[in-house]
Amino acid sequence: MFADTHCHLTYLAGRGIDAVSVIRELADKEVPFVLDAGTRSNDLKERIDFVNGITAAIQDSSLKEKASSMLRFAAGIWPDKDAIADRFLHVDVLREQIELFADDKRLCAIGECGFDRHWNTDDADEKGEAELFDMQLDLARELQFPVIVHSRDAFEQTLAGIKNAGGSRGVIHCYSYGIEEARAFLDEGWYISLSGSVTYAKKARMNETEELVRFIPADRLLLETDAPYLAPVPFRGKPNTPLLIEHTYRFVANIRGLSVEELAASVLQNARVLFG
Repeated sequence: MFADTHCHLTYLAGRGIDAVSVIRELADKEVPFVLDAGTRSNDLKERIDFVNGITAAIQDSSLKEKASSMLRFAAGIWPDKDAIADRFLHVDVLREQIELFADDKRLCAIGECGFDRHWNTDDADEKGEAELFDMQLDLARELQFPVIVHSRDAFEQTLAGIKNAGGSRGVIHCYSYGIEEARAFLDEGWYISLSGSVTYAKKARMNETEELVRFIPADRLLLETDAPYLAPVPFRGKPNTPLLIEHTYRFVANIRGLSVEELAASVLQNARVLFG
């Protein structure tokens, strides 16, 4: 019922979570859509092989089919310092990985990619970071894929990259800015994705959070876990999984004055429109 439009399934084991059990339970709950996002140029094959191995081991044919049909993949390069420094090589590797799975309809997006000026504080990195982002936007346009964007403390750089690309489409994942920034992304035709972090906004900023949650148009809103990170209340500080996204749906539905079923249906429709 509850689509998760951004998670990292291969990272679960590193947090002590049994990914096999998680995927089986997601299938059993008939979760309709789970998108596993990339972070490294060479991780797509590793991630697809990992998930294929899990689904192949499921004995129940009905569960196997549900697990296979709910999973989607994105391939992209998170802007760490190594990727920025060797950006042309990394984009070539990313392209090679994507070509390996050109016929796999589960591959549906480029990302996550973008800017992280929280960690990449050296101004010398900014030009390379922008070039790495631009090359992935170009690749997405060539493949006619949407883009999953990571943007932290980098609103201006992110918006400039999107505008310069022209005709790009996608989502600002794990959104961390305010209403005016959201308006700018929405005006470019982009989607906004909220994670479990909205459930633990500080009291002094809760009004701002609620205004943002209400501001995003129904046809541009996505929800995600970013698992294994950012577990929603009441699991804050613990490892996250796509199974916990229900708490974020309930929080957002309450603020928007919707039933959780209405919100779930709307987010799923948005995911299908954006990712196909």
